[in-house]
Amino acid sequence: MKKDLSIIIPLFNEEESLEELNSKIINTVNSLGLSYELIYIDDGSVDNSLKVLKRIKESNNNINIIQFRKNFGKSAALSTGFKYTSGDLIITMDADLQDEPKEIPRFIEKIKNGYDLVSGWKKNRKDPIIKKISSKIFNNTVSLLTNIKLHDFNCGFKIYRKNVIKNIDVYGELHRFIPVLANQQGFKIGELKIKHNKRKYGSSKYGKSGIRRIKNYLLDIINVLLITKYTQKPLHFFGTIGLLLFIIGFIIGLYLTYLKLLTGSIQNHYPLLMLVILLIITGIQLISLGLMSEIIIKDKSNKYSIKKTYNKKG
Repeated sequence: MKKDLSIIIPLFNEEESLEELNSKIINTVNSLGLSYELIYIDDGSVDNSLKVLKRIKESNNNINIIQFRKNFGKSAALSTGFKYTSGDLIITMDADLQDEPKEIPRFIEKIKNGYDLVSGWKKNRKDPIIKKISSKIFNNTVSLLTNIKLHDFNCGFKIYRKNVIKNIDVYGELHRFIPVLANQQGFKIGELKIKHNKRKYGSSKYGKSGIRRIKNYLLDIINVLLITKYTQKPLHFFGTIGLLLFIIGFIIGLYLTYLKLLTGSIQNHYPLLMLVILLIITGIQLISLGLMSEIIIKDKSNKYSIKKTYNKKG
């Protein structure tokens, strides 16, 4: 049955926070007078999260639970939630109570201003210092590379129109880039400053210091380049690097040839010769990889986001 609002909540081992979170969401949504559904995605929890969710569901038919067999990650949880949603507006939020359910009406008002997606901005983050620094570096880098002026791409608290979630594919670690994927399809992106609470129960799944995030964010810098600037033209990415290596190898090779003609021997320059061979072979391989990627992309690049059609009558 169609709903006005769907709220998707991915979770992993959050048994302590679920009842309080659910109560706050229900109280907030009931005050709006909207039809709604809550979709909890249990991403392979090994604590009592599922037991708590089942108890919550007994008193509310608007609650749905999807349980994964194991932990597949946030992108998989969100993608599954998107498939099962029936709301015209969709909200995603985390289950750790760091997102404040009282902000939901503000998100709804914000998206009515002509936006297709509104992302939360945790301006005053209640996180460890390393997590704050790594997140700032990540957000500034993504904003610079994509020219999308958001302060907090990875904020889990967002609101979407239905068309957005039907036109983006979220997999791997791409939940961090949902605004980027939506922008690629021509959707209008907005931002809303929100309150960020200190974690009340348990600990971050990345560890208290957030060290693991730094590694992920460094790899994501490459990822965001590929999914934004080179999705349709991978040859421009791999080919540019490959061509640069090939040219460097070729120039050094010319230098060695000159030495051979001049002195009759390059015996003392064999390491340099090995470098030439390595650069040229690697360059050719990268160019070939780019060409093969182009062939694959050619067969898979027919998905476009249509806003509206106008048909001539008569």
